[in-house]
Amino acid sequence: MGKVIAVTNQKGGVGKTTTAVNLSAALGERGRKVLLVDVDPQGNSTSGYGVNKRDLTASTYQMMVEGEAAEAVRVKTGFANVDLLPAGIELAAAEIEMVELKDRCYLMRNALLPLKSEYDYILIDCPPSLGLITINALAAADTILIPIQCEFYALEGLSQLMASVRQVKRLYNPRLEIEGVLLTMYDGRLNLTLQVVDEVKKFFPKKVFKTVIPRNVRLSEAPGFGMPVIYYDRPSRGAACYLELADEVMRAQAMV
Repeated sequence: MGKVIAVTNQKGGVGKTTTAVNLSAALGERGRKVLLVDVDPQGNSTSGYGVNKRDLTASTYQMMVEGEAAEAVRVKTGFANVDLLPAGIELAAAEIEMVELKDRCYLMRNALLPLKSEYDYILIDCPPSLGLITINALAAADTILIPIQCEFYALEGLSQLMASVRQVKRLYNPRLEIEGVLLTMYDGRLNLTLQVVDEVKKFFPKKVFKTVIPRNVRLSEAPGFGMPVIYYDRPSRGAACYLELADEVMRAQAMV
């Protein structure tokens, strides 16, 4: 059964989608079968894999709100070992409609269950909020991966996120654990960066990945070409770091 990892942080601009796209690609390149689930209404993971949202006949909206089978929503990405459940703009209204549905906190878990045996990893790109879609992702996940940018407001809102995680664990998913905390936009030349790293390690003892993601132009450029960075510019530092992160995630899985 595939391990389900929710990539989540209610703060925007922390590298959440960048991580979902590039970690899934790196795991796929390492020979693991990966499903990326885009449930962020912005649909950036979808476009980050070169999928035109206007051409979609079904998306994760239909999967969660209308009961469409995940298999019918799934698309091939054209990149090694990675499939995608894409998001469309209609997902923005999903939370209002989901309130009325039976088992509204388990819609994603129930939808993904038939596909779990086909994949080594299922990554969920969550929206930058703590609404019903994110609760669905946390209820479906085995672990959460939290990207945190190395900037002044890095820890702002984390206590709220962890309170939500504890509540979901208590009410909906007692198995939920932290996969790890990923430091993004890292610049070791700055004192502020080093201070943030120290604070994050105090907040999440023994849960911070050794791999850090630097500020990297190629990481910013790759989505514009509809491809993960390891395919856009393999020799770049950003590509190397996401491959290192994939190795770290796989090593942790092997130890379980």
